[in-house]
Amino acid sequence: MISQVINKIINNDIGYSFVKSKIAVISTIVFLTILICSTFAELVAPYNPFDPVNVSLLDAFTPPVWADGGSTNFVLGTDQQGRDMLSTIIYGSRISLIVGFASILFAMLLGTFLGVTSGFFGGRYEIIVMRFTDVQLTIPSILMALLVDGIARGFISKSLHNDMAIYVLIFAIGISEWPQFARVTRAATLVEKNKEYILASRIIGLSNFLIMFKHILPNILRPVLVIFTIGLALAIITESTLSFLGVGVPPTTPSLGTLIRFGNDFLFSGEWWITFFPAVFLVVLALSINLLGDWMRDTLNPKLKTR
Repeated sequence: MISQVINKIINNDIGYSFVKSKIAVISTIVFLTILICSTFAELVAPYNPFDPVNVSLLDAFTPPVWADGGSTNFVLGTDQQGRDMLSTIIYGSRISLIVGFASILFAMLLGTFLGVTSGFFGGRYEIIVMRFTDVQLTIPSILMALLVDGIARGFISKSLHNDMAIYVLIFAIGISEWPQFARVTRAATLVEKNKEYILASRIIGLSNFLIMFKHILPNILRPVLVIFTIGLALAIITESTLSFLGVGVPPTTPSLGTLIRFGNDFLFSGEWWITFFPAVFLVVLALSINLLGDWMRDTLNPKLKTR
């Protein structure tokens, strides 16, 4: 059974391209490993860094196992609170992935809806949507996310800031990334809506909603998936940047960005591992997703393949 599934994947053009691309295979393995470890952190991590029973201030600032003073109990050392760095990174990556996936999914849904509808209906609606898109594209995503995050926090009472922080962060990052999806889907919709199968759908009396989301949307999903993959890496980096600046998730729910921020305070006092390992982990995570996105772009649209 498994061999038949593998043969079908290899015989498929996309599956064959994936198997032949070492970069795509390695990137997928790295990303899936991180995803699985973060999802099942309770089973994978050596300790629960947020359980007071497993944390002791006497273990604070323990260096990695290979350095002088290192301990085999803490392979990557401990932080200022005595928490195991490896376990903290595994747990922290879960928040980064949740925020990244949720925000880019929100951006994809919003941008795709606006792009498909504006390209299909045209007129003033299309002009308004595209002008908003053009204006937002002139503003860096991180600045737009900071702006939206600040405005949203202004409308939320201080007592709810920590509880709503993740939702505000997801909304802020998502609202800063939707123009990419809108521009691509609008351009693809303009091409698709003039094809014969769309004209035939109009003749048989299908509603505009069915034509847009049952017939046009499935035919323009390839570039959307590519943008989603690359945008996921950008969303994770944006979340880490905002958390590093202190406007992301609360310190009690640390992500990779907050871990780097905490470690940065001790970087020049010799405890380099507290900020180094979360930073390396973030780079590896973002790089694996970007390389996978580059493979998808080249495979789904060979005309864009870099020579």
